[in-house]
Amino acid sequence: MSVTWEEVGWERLAAGAGRCRLPGWDCTVGLVVGRGAALLIDAGSSLAEGARLRAQAEALAGHRVTHLALTHPHFDHVLGAAAFAGAEVFGAVGIDAVLGGRRGREELRADAVHHGLDAAAAQEAADTLVPPRHLVSGEWTLDLGPGRQVLLANVGPAHTAYDLAVLVPGEPEVVFCGDLVEESGEPQAGPDAVPSHWPDALDRLVSFGGEDALYVPGHGAVVDAAFVRRQRDALAARFGVSPG
Repeated sequence: MSVTWEEVGWERLAAGAGRCRLPGWDCTVGLVVGRGAALLIDAGSSLAEGARLRAQAEALAGHRVTHLALTHPHFDHVLGAAAFAGAEVFGAVGIDAVLGGRRGREELRADAVHHGLDAAAAQEAADTLVPPRHLVSGEWTLDLGPGRQVLLANVGPAHTAYDLAVLVPGEPEVVFCGDLVEESGEPQAGPDAVPSHWPDALDRLVSFGGEDALYVPGHGAVVDAAFVRRQRDALAARFGVSPG
C-alpha cells in the first residue's frame, strides 16, 4: 500500500481490509484490497464525499477501485456511487429499481435534504446515480486477485428490501453488515424495513462469520458475534418476532 490506514484516517481491521467512519451520519465505508483490484463497500452521501473516498481508497490500495458493493439503498450509503465511474457495481436483486427509477432517486434526494445534505449536492448525486450492473440473488464469490476472495450475500429483506452483506475471509474474518447492525444507536426501521425477517438476517450474519469474526456495523464501532446476537434478540422483542 502507498500509505498506511492511519495516515488517511481509516481503521485497519485485518490484512488488506479496513473501514472509515464518515462525518455527519457516522456511516461506515469499507475497503478490501487485492492484487490489482479493490472493493469499496458503500459510497458515502454525495459526489464530493464519494470522490474523497475514492482518492483515499486508491492511495491505500496503490491502484484504482475496481468494484463497489452497495449494502442497501439509503442516501448516506449510495449517493456517492457516481464518483466511482468504471467500477463494477454490485447490489442485492431489486435495488436497481430503486436507484434507477425516477421515484426512487427522488426519495433518496428528499431524504438526504431532510437529514441536512445541501440541496444542490443531493440533486446532483441523485441525477447521476446509476443502478448496479451486478445483482446478487443469493451468494456471489468475488475474485479480487490471487489469494483474495470475498463473499457477497443477499441477506434481506430486513433493514430494507435489499440488504447485502460482505464477508472477507482471513484472520480474523470480517463481516460488513451495512445497517443490519448498528452500534451507535438503536437500529433504524423505516417504511422500507421488513422487521419480520430482520432477526433471521442477523442469524445468517453470525453463521457466515462465526464467533471470532469482526462485525462491522453500518454506524458505530466494530462489534463481536455476541453483540449481533443481542441485537437480534432485541429486534425480535421489539417487533414481536418469534425465534427462528
